[in-house]
This record gives sequence, structure tokens and C-alpha cells, in this order.
Amino acid sequence: MADTNVKVTREELVRLLNEDLEREYQAIIAYVIYSQTIKGAAYNDIAKELQVHAGEELAHAIEVTKQIDYLGGTPSNRPKEVKLSEDPKQMLQFDLENERQTIINYKQRIAQAETLGEYAISEALRKIISQEQEHLIDLADALGIDAPQT
Repeated sequence: MADTNVKVTREELVRLLNEDLEREYQAIIAYVIYSQTIKGAAYNDIAKELQVHAGEELAHAIEVTKQIDYLGGTPSNRPKEVKLSEDPKQMLQFDLENERQTIINYKQRIAQAETLGEYAISEALRKIISQEQEHLIDLADALGIDAPQT
């Protein structure tokens, strides 16, 4: 986990935002696959919600790409690895952990952007975090657990 107390450069922020972008790509792919392959009556509602999440993650990827371009960087074109499983509960747990990590990372990115005086970037990321937290809650509800701390 990066230390948010350390002042980052614009180049470092670009590198970190590219990692976030790769995680957004991962989420898009995972939600598309999981929403279509998750089986069982208990998972019908969350499968439909995962389709919605996929679209929201695409919007996040576009916003992060916009910020990388603004900073003069080149957006990544590689997703982080997507974990697959035949077990619906396992798929949801993969998504839950990915969302938890994404929220942690964006909290760090907000602090880092603000140390550079890039308040518009931090505001854009705050909007993304709001949806990521909704995703985390949806997944925890589907798993019948409390949302994990971020």
C-alpha cells in the first residue's frame, strides 16, 4: 500500500492511476463474465446488478483515462488478471475483494492528487468511490455479510 503522506510527482500519479485503470478494466471484464455465467435462483438479482456494475465500471475507466491524459500520461491498455470460478459465491467474493481494494486505492489517489493541488482529479475520484462503495455493499448483501472495512 502506498504511503499517502509522501508527496508524489505527476509522473508517479500517472503510474498509479494506470494501475487503477487496469483494475477498472479487470472489473468490467469480471462483471461481464460473472453476470452471464453466475447460476442459481439465489443469484438472479445480483446477476442483473452485475450487468449494471459493468457499465458503471466502464464509465470509471473513461474518467480515469481522461485524468491520465490530462496529466500528460499514456493510458494503459492491459487489465489486471480476472479470476474465474464455477462457484457463484467465489465469483462474488472475488468481486468484493476487488472493490475493497479499489476503494482503498482511490482514497490514496485522492490524497495524492490533492498534494499536487489537483483538486479536480480528487473530485472525479470521489464520484467514482461513491459508486464503488455501492458495488461493495451490493456484493456484501448478495453474500449475506457485512460490507468489509476499507
